[in-house]
Amino acid sequence: MPGRSTRGAAVPERELYVSVDVEADGPIPGPYSMLSFGMAACGTFDGRVFAPDDPAESTFYAELKPISDAYVPESLAVSGLDRDRLAAEGRDPAEAMNAAAAWVAGVTAAAGASPVLVAYPLGFDWMFLYWYWTRFADAGSPFGHSRHLDLKSLYAAKAGAMVTRSTKRQMPAELLSDRPHTHNALDDAIEQAELFHNLFRWTGPSSRADASSAE
Repeated sequence: MPGRSTRGAAVPERELYVSVDVEADGPIPGPYSMLSFGMAACGTFDGRVFAPDDPAESTFYAELKPISDAYVPESLAVSGLDRDRLAAEGRDPAEAMNAAAAWVAGVTAAAGASPVLVAYPLGFDWMFLYWYWTRFADAGSPFGHSRHLDLKSLYAAKAGAMVTRSTKRQMPAELLSDRPHTHNALDDAIEQAELFHNLFRWTGPSSRADASSAE
């Protein structure tokens, strides 16, 4: 059975979406390390009404001690983080992942909702966070093993576009956030939350011709 779960618990009748971003020093967790991650609560949905939240108002950010000596220089350069500094000053992974899980529990309880993780693209960020929560957190992943939403797939479905042609560069400008993409995990989680707001409310291109031109 994947991970640890809370089967049998009552499921709230709405969802709270949490935008996440990860900065890592390699392609996979275990051999390489998640160096930082940011989370921003960005809105609720009850199956009828979407209520966006200001993603800058409720956030979590952590920088972590590396868990191995291995790293890919090109991956490390993306974030600009210093592994030596993090080895000395970063949070212990178990402490950070338990604190992050407690934050998720707190914001979802306040909203009376179930948490759903959102990311663009989902695979990289989910892979690291799920592995770290499963490995280090006392209760495992606060999102279970499947409560997540890939914004790239959501765009492709709404636009009627191929997934391979659903990059941010190929999205209509009105869907994108005005915030810069800084590769600070919290900055980028907030930026991504604004993309999520726009994409969730978007009804798709006005015609198939619009979708073709977006590709």
